[in-house]
Amino acid sequence: MSKIPLGVSQCLLGEQVRFDGGHKRNRYLTDVLSEYIEFRPVCPEVAIGLGIPRKPIRLVIIGDETRVRGVQNPDLDVTDALVEQAEFAAQQMPDICGYVFMQNSPSCGVFGMKRYRDNGYTADGKGRGAYAQRFMELMPLLPVEEAGRLNDAGLRDNFLARVFAYHDFKTNVAAAPTAKKLIDFYSRYKYQVMAHHVPSYFTIGRYLSNLSGRDIQTSSDEFFRLFMEALAHHASRKGNTNAIMHLRGYLKEHLNTQDKQELSQLIDSYKAGMVPLVVPLTLLKHHLLKLDNPYLKSQTFWSPHPERLGLRNHIVENS
Repeated sequence: MSKIPLGVSQCLLGEQVRFDGGHKRNRYLTDVLSEYIEFRPVCPEVAIGLGIPRKPIRLVIIGDETRVRGVQNPDLDVTDALVEQAEFAAQQMPDICGYVFMQNSPSCGVFGMKRYRDNGYTADGKGRGAYAQRFMELMPLLPVEEAGRLNDAGLRDNFLARVFAYHDFKTNVAAAPTAKKLIDFYSRYKYQVMAHHVPSYFTIGRYLSNLSGRDIQTSSDEFFRLFMEALAHHASRKGNTNAIMHLRGYLKEHLNTQDKQELSQLIDSYKAGMVPLVVPLTLLKHHLLKLDNPYLKSQTFWSPHPERLGLRNHIVENS
């Protein structure tokens, strides 16, 4: 499989581009994901000419706007330059399937950035880096995460599931969509979508059942929007258990009493947060594959990302 292109804050790859001349190498990215990912590094602050090292900048509320200004030199305003850099970067890498941004950065931070008043006092923690915000506006369906949040097993699982699904669609459907391609694509993702968001599972199903007479490109774009929005909901233990129970239904006439009890016990243990998802999934998959059912074999729910990443080997603390 070809590597998946992914945007990334350059400092996360160990490049010394930080304001203090240092880096923030993320070993999960460089040592683990690099086997599957082709990184497209950008440091927007360096790209707009701020230099290394450089004076720090921060988010400042000015009237109804959030601006990026110098801490020591309030007259320095690089907001527009960062926005323009985001527009340039988006044009340069339209093929990326996700983006990992550096947290706590006035250019790249995505979640909970501190914003300041023009008098220097903290206003709130509702900011977003100017570069990241504009990039996300330009590519609203793109899976995005902050490097620091990848330490959370659940967030890491969800982000990479979206990255691999995004790449799958762009590679196999987007270039030349047909009704058959859309239906076949979704048939593989049904149980994964069910685990993430049941209402979307039904909404997408209804949408695909009535494609006749519609412009196929418009239908493809709308399907992709619904699909990525569905996966943006995190697959909780409750959602995963629901999908597992539906899949178990295929075994109703094929398991003896002892096998049924063993599987039920593992499902209950997962639901209670006692074992990771891989435990009931492994046994369920073992039984289902005996049915030699192509539809069941094709389900991405089994492995939404490479099994070697071990993302389902952790007990995730969500309900």
